[in-house]
Amino acid sequence: MQRGDLIIPAKNKQPTPEQVLDLVLQSLDDDKGVDVISIPLLGKSTMADFMVVASGASSRHIASMAEHLEFKLKKAGLTVLGKEGLAQADWVLLDTSDVIVHLFRPEVRDFYQLERMWAPAGPDEVVQVSVDG
Repeated sequence: MQRGDLIIPAKNKQPTPEQVLDLVLQSLDDDKGVDVISIPLLGKSTMADFMVVASGASSRHIASMAEHLEFKLKKAGLTVLGKEGLAQADWVLLDTSDVIVHLFRPEVRDFYQLERMWAPAGPDEVVQVSVDG
């Protein structure tokens, strides 16, 4: 067994979303992903249990991280339901059903600010409007 391999306790048992998340995070760590964050979506969305957002140093780095992650997921018996953006590799999406992974070049990540959409709600912004007489 190699570092980053998914360990499933019982034969023929589907891994939990947390196990899939651990595999994703370990793979991105092994491949030197930058600013890796995981966002729990349970109770916020029905599309997945977790979203992972990470950056890579270049398009080649992002493509490599995506290919390694896909290989490790398949090796663990998981199906990648969707894969988008690998040809250009500015923004690559991998969907495992339980975990959705977004890999960005830093400037593309800054532009879209995807993780802000899922950030916890902050205090309400108060805007004061005055009328000059």
